Amino acid sequence: MIFDYFCNNRTMKKLLLIFSIFTVIFGGELAGRAAQYGVYSPKNYSQNFESEAGERILFILDFSNSMTETLDGATKVEHMLKTMKEILPKINPNAWVGLRVYGHRMGLTPVEACRASTLISPIMRNNGEHVNFALSKTKPRGMTPITYSLKQAIKYDFMGFRGKKHIILLTDGGENCDESPCTFVMNLIKVRRDVSIDVIAFNVDNAEDLEQLRCTALVTSGKFYNARTAAELLNGFNNSIEGAKSVEAKIITH
Repeated sequence: MIFDYFCNNRTMKKLLLIFSIFTVIFGGELAGRAAQYGVYSPKNYSQNFESEAGERILFILDFSNSMTETLDGATKVEHMLKTMKEILPKINPNAWVGLRVYGHRMGLTPVEACRASTLISPIMRNNGEHVNFALSKTKPRGMTPITYSLKQAIKYDFMGFRGKKHIILLTDGGENCDESPCTFVMNLIKVRRDVSIDVIAFNVDNAEDLEQLRCTALVTSGKFYNARTAAELLNGFNNSIEGAKSVEAKIITH
């Protein structure tokens, strides 16, 4: 009876017709926008990442408020963005690359500020252009939740991936929210040996912070770079992506 009522009711028929037209017109557009802006959907997960071989690289970059400080005529964040624009085209298009940022939100409370860590470009092939676009829309604002970012990355960002997982972490200071990242990775390697972390300490002065960051890299068999200048920053990034650089064939004539 209820079904017959709906079928015979003219108002309901009109509403169903309007809904159907809306779905046809706007459904494709909304799906297109989701794909354009990297929004997750069930379709995004259809690929079996476990069957794909190769290293996965995840940049974790500092957008804390201190990145607005000036160094050599530009802010530290400007140096970082310029360096990323230079190195991303060097990465092999077949390499899997993603981007997580932290410190990009203030939050109404210290707890919220210490959870300001977001995967803004999921790990994908040929992803340099999207990573650069995402970086251009991000501004430095808040705290330095390094350890929380590492926890989120290892738990979620690499989900479904087998093989080596390579994190390249840049920070201009030590952890100021959570436990030391050194303590975290010392516990991590007891159960996980598939993650290595390269750490680039950019213009960091505090000796204790430097030791914690150095420990974070070395304990995971990663590399540590103490970059005091923009040139050293570029060198650190270049060395970290060495294995994923595109190989250029050159003809040598005599």
